[in-house]
Amino acid sequence: MTQSTSPEQAPAALPEAEPEVTRLGHLFSWQSITFVVLSILGLLGGLAYIFGFTWDGQRLLEGEYYWVFIGLFSAAAFIALPARRGQTKVPFYDVIAAIVVIAVSFYFATNAWDMVQAGWSNLYLGVVVWLLMMELARRSGGIPFLLVVVLLGLYPLVADYFPGLLMGIPYQFEYMIEAHVFRAEGMMGITTKIVAEIILGFLVFAGVLLATGAGGFFIDLANASFGRYRGGPAKVAVVASGFMGSLSGSVFSNIAGTGSITIPTMKRVGYPNHYAGAIEACASMGGAVMPPVMGAIAFVMAITIGVDYATIMIAAILPSLLFYFGLLLQVDAYAARTGMKGLPKEQLPSARSVLKRGWPYLSVMVFLIWGLLYMRWEYYTPWYACLLMVGLSFLQKDTRLTPRRMFDALRQIGVLVTQTAAIILPIAFVVSALTITGVTGSVTSGLVSLGGDNLYLILLFGVLACFIMGMAGLAIVAYIFLAVTLAPAIIEVGGLNTIAVHFFIVYYAMLSAITPPVGAAAFLAGTIAGAPPMRTSVTAMRLGVVIYFIPLFFLFQPALVLQGDLTPLVYVLPSIVVGIMMISGGLEGWMLGAGKVPHLLRLPLLAVGFAFSFPGFWTTIISGALAVLLIGWVWKENRANPLLN
Repeated sequence: MTQSTSPEQAPAALPEAEPEVTRLGHLFSWQSITFVVLSILGLLGGLAYIFGFTWDGQRLLEGEYYWVFIGLFSAAAFIALPARRGQTKVPFYDVIAAIVVIAVSFYFATNAWDMVQAGWSNLYLGVVVWLLMMELARRSGGIPFLLVVVLLGLYPLVADYFPGLLMGIPYQFEYMIEAHVFRAEGMMGITTKIVAEIILGFLVFAGVLLATGAGGFFIDLANASFGRYRGGPAKVAVVASGFMGSLSGSVFSNIAGTGSITIPTMKRVGYPNHYAGAIEACASMGGAVMPPVMGAIAFVMAITIGVDYATIMIAAILPSLLFYFGLLLQVDAYAARTGMKGLPKEQLPSARSVLKRGWPYLSVMVFLIWGLLYMRWEYYTPWYACLLMVGLSFLQKDTRLTPRRMFDALRQIGVLVTQTAAIILPIAFVVSALTITGVTGSVTSGLVSLGGDNLYLILLFGVLACFIMGMAGLAIVAYIFLAVTLAPAIIEVGGLNTIAVHFFIVYYAMLSAITPPVGAAAFLAGTIAGAPPMRTSVTAMRLGVVIYFIPLFFLFQPALVLQGDLTPLVYVLPSIVVGIMMISGGLEGWMLGAGKVPHLLRLPLLAVGFAFSFPGFWTTIISGALAVLLIGWVWKENRANPLLN
């Protein structure tokens, strides 16, 4: 079942496929050095503010630090992020933009006290910042993201012209800019706090891990654990991408990084191009909600709901494990049905040698989890973990941070922070527009009225809204908007668990990453795999099927996000596990423990699997009886006709 990789099937060149590609050039190019200097200054400012360091007895004010952060990392973004695809050199106008954003931001930093105390603002310079942020939105998220930020950001100008639930309090242009740029409703509020305080340490931690070789370690560890089994390289891709996606929080950088290694390996053992790309897209997408880090959305959730990060992390455990369980089952089923074998032992690394080499990474991960869950250090934890990782790196030659590696690490950290800031900072205008017009409350009440107080109709509207918002921009944009509009409506009508409702929104907002017609993550993975993007996206939908229905399950059974009474897990969890096994068998034509599924039984197995998974008493009882009959039928068919296998 092996197949060679022909030139036509070879992965696309990475720079053409990578949507987050920078133009920093070689490590010591002038733009790279400039970028690293800006990043170092920004990180030093972050350390000074977060840990309360003083200068001449004075501590940075919140507004002062925010403007310093905005100026330095926005300038870094204009140096690193190309204005158009394929641009490799930094044009003069981007150098001017970088200088302007630094000058204006530092001028605002000197007036931060007056902004708070006297309502100080400057319309003309505020417009300059607004326009520069719009350009960063375009470069980081593309035209669809820019349209979302522009249209929703300008909404206060015409808020009174909209009918019904979309009607809001109108604002004149100068007052809108004042709120967007200078007030806590906009850039001086939650969005800047998220990137400049809450997740900054985690981005630094991810950069240090990558620079010390953590990516290679996780791939080797997964190879040593799963490589010898059928479809081993695909299972390696799932596990390694899950780990790395959790650490980086970026679906696209994870696909480009681990996918450039795992996709060709999957193709070599027999997985079709589109299937290999779909596996990588699903695994990378799931990493964004995989503990312990989970990317930016987890921290936004914690602040929005008003709970600590540990609560969000614990709540995410079961849904993410069920998603990866379903993905691994389908990967294994395809390998079993097509007769794939694992990699030869001599081609796999020794688990002992991998663990011996990688124990520093595991130690740091344990330390991170301990700090988050037990010590409750919150966003201080990754900073401490960074110090530990840097110290441990010097114990081995392969991981030692030499001056060159340290410079490379600082560049990787700068890229992670810059790309994240370029995406999140413009969202401040969306949040501000929704807040100052008062539309969030009217949308909530309007959804309740539109659904006629029917929870299921409101959920249907919610799923559509999540998906449309996810397609239009990024998952975090969709979440921020829907967390203040849709979530209160669902909670008001259904009396459902708050954390479950917010996870429901996050999961459905993520689906656009693999779902046509957008499917950006699947399209990128398909490009790397040399496969048709749309076919890759459709296959990714099938492989990621669990994520399409599991949010409904934990919405009605909050025990699945470890909330409330956990007793139902005794019977709900086993039924979901068996249901996922049946769904996998129906979709892939092979069921673990039973064998090949006859074509006649695939659709019934799929339908009963969905019903048996649903956490309802009567659906579980009735579909459970049908499940026993169907599984027994499949098992009997395989024993009676060995040729099926």
